[in-house]
Amino acid sequence: MRQRDQTPPSHQVADIATGDLDGLRRRWDERYRGRAAAPEPAAVLRHFAHLVPTTGSALDLACGLGGNALWLAERGLEVCAWDLSAVAIERLRAAAAERPRIAVAAEVRDLIAHPPAPHSFDLICVVRFLDRGLAPKIAAALRPGGLLFYETFTREEAGGDGPSDPAFRLAPNELLELFGGLVVRGYREEGRLAVPASALGNLALMVAEKAL
Repeated sequence: MRQRDQTPPSHQVADIATGDLDGLRRRWDERYRGRAAAPEPAAVLRHFAHLVPTTGSALDLACGLGGNALWLAERGLEVCAWDLSAVAIERLRAAAAERPRIAVAAEVRDLIAHPPAPHSFDLICVVRFLDRGLAPKIAAALRPGGLLFYETFTREEAGGDGPSDPAFRLAPNELLELFGGLVVRGYREEGRLAVPASALGNLALMVAEKAL
């Protein structure tokens, strides 16, 4: 199991590849088939919107219905959006077609078998998806000066959302360790200290830059 869209609270994050890729794809196709329109952009994009560039190429990795991809494209970026679910990609393509002034190239893709190529994007967005083994390839896919926007669940579970298996959640400050070769430009991991209304109690948000 691997990927989750931004909302609703039933989303989970998975950390390991599954041997039953077809079964996984069918399960996510069914879930996305019953979902409403693309969600609002993720918290990491909203809270650090001032750091998002308005030119260049971006990747929404494990994009789901593409709320992040559409938001990034509307800011002027040329966006690739990848997900295992053909249903999610079909719906994202339809949503993008209704906004003719944006550039979103949506693709069905097994992210573990086919990660992004090195030095291929100016921005990569990863939301509620965790595969620890993929972290070095994500970092390598950034161009010099490129930015990684990452958001996923932590083990503190102060917000009550996310997967029940702690293996699918980040240990304290683990996100910083996974991308230790990047320069952190913004970070939030508030845990039990978070304001309840912020919905950040069980999330880590990070913006990190690849050195020039």
